[in-house]
Amino acid sequence: MALVKWDPFRDVAQLQNRINRMFDDSFGGSRELDDESSVRAWRPAVDIYESANGIVVAVELPGVSKENVSVEVKDDVLTLKGERLANPEISADSYYRRERFFGPFKRAFTLHQDIQPDLIKAKFKDGILEIEIPRPIQEQPKQVTVNVE
Repeated sequence: MALVKWDPFRDVAQLQNRINRMFDDSFGGSRELDDESSVRAWRPAVDIYESANGIVVAVELPGVSKENVSVEVKDDVLTLKGERLANPEISADSYYRRERFFGPFKRAFTLHQDIQPDLIKAKFKDGILEIEIPRPIQEQPKQVTVNVE
């Protein structure tokens, strides 16, 4: 009999695999995108972070042209809309595997109330849309000088 070094995480990984299989079997879905029933709506990945000038919203949009993207601010909500188009030269029957999502997308984010929409800037480069939202201008308290007579 061979001695095998005990690895406590091996059992945890096997348990996770069993749980994943149980959910896949129970709900009829597949973690793979092999059939059309498992295709869901496309939501591009978004990072939101603070920079020296304000807040930056970075959106991954590979394969999307800037003509197919719109950025709108209305009622303190930043809305991103667009569409990634499938290659029309490839028919659906030609695919062996199709994991990339195509079609329209929409993401919306609530902004701070004091944001000035006219100062928002957007740039699109290498499949990344970066929207820079400047910090709201802080109102300075008004001071009144009181003369005592």
